[in-house]
Amino acid sequence: MATNALVKVDGAAQHDELIQLVSFMLDNEEYGVEVLQVREIIRMPGITRMPNTPQYVEGIINLRGKVIPIISLRKRFGLLESENNSHTRIIIMDVAGSLNGFIVDAVSEVIRIRSSDIQPPPSLVLSGGIGREFISGVYNRAERLLIIMDIDRMFSDEEMERIGSL
Repeated sequence: MATNALVKVDGAAQHDELIQLVSFMLDNEEYGVEVLQVREIIRMPGITRMPNTPQYVEGIINLRGKVIPIISLRKRFGLLESENNSHTRIIIMDVAGSLNGFIVDAVSEVIRIRSSDIQPPPSLVLSGGIGREFISGVYNRAERLLIIMDIDRMFSDEEMERIGSL
């Protein structure tokens, strides 16, 4: 007879789990997303522009027969645009069940941190402006801060529907 394989974990032990993040650069700031959401990291291919899309949608690409919408994180965050260079990458991520590509300035590394080392974002950040919905925390790395994003909360349902229809 089959037994239930799910085991309840003690709350304290669960609170201090090891998390792996892919860190990337955007306008000289470092961000991180959970490695499990990242499907792959690619160099900048040719992007096909699409009419009548939100300003942060650069267009679409064909990745091994699958059409992937490409989003400029600089535009999404309201940052100044910059020229793509040899370090510019597209991170293909699973966002709410669909694949999307995000243009970043550079991909840094995969890091492992304890969830207990993540601090909540300052209340000023959460009080307004774009980004408050998807900043899940901040990690203090000796020489700099890493902003941790919850990519699933980056877009509203309406935005996801528009992007998904590309």
